[in-house]
Amino acid sequence: TMNAITKFEGGAVSFGEVQQMADRMAQSKLFGNQTAAQIMSLMLIAQANGQHPAAAARDYDVIQGRPSKKAEAMLRDFLLAGGAVQWHEYSDKKCDATFSHPQGGSVRVDWDAARMRQAKIQNDAMYQKYPRNMFRARCISEGVRTVYPVATGGMQAPEEARSVPPVEMGPVVVVPTELLDQARAAGPRG
Repeated sequence: TMNAITKFEGGAVSFGEVQQMADRMAQSKLFGNQTAAQIMSLMLIAQANGQHPAAAARDYDVIQGRPSKKAEAMLRDFLLAGGAVQWHEYSDKKCDATFSHPQGGSVRVDWDAARMRQAKIQNDAMYQKYPRNMFRARCISEGVRTVYPVATGGMQAPEEARSVPPVEMGPVVVVPTELLDQARAAGPRG
């Protein structure tokens, strides 16, 4: 299974050790301008998935305040879990592949400029500079998500996350403790 392949042999890393690693990674700026808190969150996700926390730097990004899993990491986990991919076209014009997995069947997915425009992708500049890479990432995330979603970790690829507008959470509302206690007491009574 995927977990058997991706587990690291060192066991769990303590919360304090993860915090120290996150602080050092944030200070180094080697992984962009992610904060220590963002890096730590990604490290905890990696550890929950059976990976060493430092694998977070390799496999995950924070895009517009949301965690995302890199397309390469999705594809690697998909292949390690018994999936297969057959590329029919891999060019600056189009990426087209069939993704198959024993538990999820198969699907053929393609991405090109027309599909990008239809989807109203917001980061057009990256598609102009690196079309093949962007089409490939979209193809991988859609194909893997369709056939074997466990390999995506429930996340979007960074290329997808960049095209989704940031979520505005609004102000925090503090509910007095007395109201919470009243609601809990009223719950069993309906």
